[in-house]
Amino acid sequence: MKISVQQLIWLTMGAISVTMISGFGHLFIRHHQATVRARPIANVNHATTKVKASVPVTIDWHKPSMARAYPKLAQYSAISIRVSIKKQRVYLQNNEQVLYTMLASTGKHGSDTPTGHFEVQAERGLHFFNTQSGEGANYWVSFKDHGIYLFHSVPVDANNQYIANEAKQLGKVANSHGCIRLSIADAK
Repeated sequence: MKISVQQLIWLTMGAISVTMISGFGHLFIRHHQATVRARPIANVNHATTKVKASVPVTIDWHKPSMARAYPKLAQYSAISIRVSIKKQRVYLQNNEQVLYTMLASTGKHGSDTPTGHFEVQAERGLHFFNTQSGEGANYWVSFKDHGIYLFHSVPVDANNQYIANEAKQLGKVANSHGCIRLSIADAK
């Protein structure tokens, strides 16, 4: 069974909150099974976690980031998602144990991915297109400003065709307008 970021958000039984830590460049989404509605995390560990991830050298932005199955998240009690702006990676974690690593592309300089504490929001969808930026994406979910800052696939053009030169930057360069780009499979 493959579970994506969007499915994690849709399928979790409890609430999910998001924390972006200033100065460290990490975004956390934490699953709280004991809560009924989303609320900010009260205590945040500001220490960085050293992670050894096996991410393929050749990047295929169509496929999952790792050459192994997605973890079965239902069997874990403390699922969280951590985004490293510095490393351009998204980590699915159970407590501090990294279960899966995804390639990402966060906001480029001047369009930085926001830092702070957030709650995952109800806005989500299969496709959007922004005429102002000339880009859209597929498989998106909002984490800030109700549809402004999202997790989503690599970008698409006005004809819903993936923009290959942008997609090839995944895992290498912060190149988005502030959202967190993922491979097509990881976003789905």
